[in-house]
Amino acid sequence: MKYLYLAVSSVVLAYFIIILFVYFYQRNLLYHPSENNYLNDKITFNYEEIFIETDKKIKLKSWFIKKDLDKFKTILIFHGNAGNLFNRVYKLNELNKLDVNILLISWRGFSGNKGKPTEKNLYRDADESVKWLNNQGVISKNIILYGESLGTGVATELGTSNAFGGIILESPFTSIANAAKIYYPYLPVSIILKDRYDSIGKIKNINTPIFIMHGKMDNIVPQQMGLELFEKANNPKYSYFPEDDDHMMNYNKQLLNEIKLFINKI
Repeated sequence: MKYLYLAVSSVVLAYFIIILFVYFYQRNLLYHPSENNYLNDKITFNYEEIFIETDKKIKLKSWFIKKDLDKFKTILIFHGNAGNLFNRVYKLNELNKLDVNILLISWRGFSGNKGKPTEKNLYRDADESVKWLNNQGVISKNIILYGESLGTGVATELGTSNAFGGIILESPFTSIANAAKIYYPYLPVSIILKDRYDSIGKIKNINTPIFIMHGKMDNIVPQQMGLELFEKANNPKYSYFPEDDDHMMNYNKQLLNEIKLFINKI
C-alpha cells in the first residue's frame, strides 16, 4: 500500500509540474518569431518598408504595396504565429497581381520588432495598423482584413467592432482552447490558457462580408474548424474548401481567382 501511495503521489506531482511548466511557458509554445521557413522566394513586387508605432518604443516593421488608395481596396494582412515578413513573399507575389493595395504588418516580437506577443498586444498592433491606414486616407470600408492562421483570431476580433470592406480568413481555428486540446488532450487547457482568441464565440457578431478558406489536408488546424466558423458566420459569406491544400494554402490560379471574386462582390 505504501508503494502504491508513493507511485500515485509521484504521478500526481509529475502531472502538476507539467501543468506549471505549460502555464508559464505557453506563450513560447504559441508564438514562434524565430522560426524561418523562407525558401528564397524572389520578390516580384515593389514595396515600401514602413514602421507603424503601436506602443511607446514599439514600431512594427511592415511592407506597404501602394498602387491607388482611392481606386482600389487595401488588403491588411495579419500573419500567423511563426516566421517573419519574408515568409510571406510567395503570398504577396500572387496578391500583387490583383488590383489592390497591400499592407503586411509584423507583430511585436517578430521580424526584429521590440515587445512581446500576447493576445491583447496583437489586438493593439492590429488596431494601430488600421489607424495608420486611416491616416493615409484609407477609410475602413475600403480595408479588407486578411488573417492567416493565428492572424484569423485577430481579424475576427477587429471585425466584431468595426465595419470593414471584407474579411478573409485563411486556415482559421475556432479558438486556441479548442486547438490546444488537440495537441494537449491530457491538460486542463481551458483553465490554464492565457491567450484564447475565441473566434467561434465572436464570429456571429461580425456583419462584414466574410470569406473563409481552409484546405482539407491541413494537419495543424483541422479543416473542420473552418467549416464550423463558416456555419456560424453571418451572410454575406463565401468559402473555398479545397481537397488537397494543407495549412499553408496553395496559391494557385484557382485560389487567387476565388479571392478576386470575393473582392469584386464587396
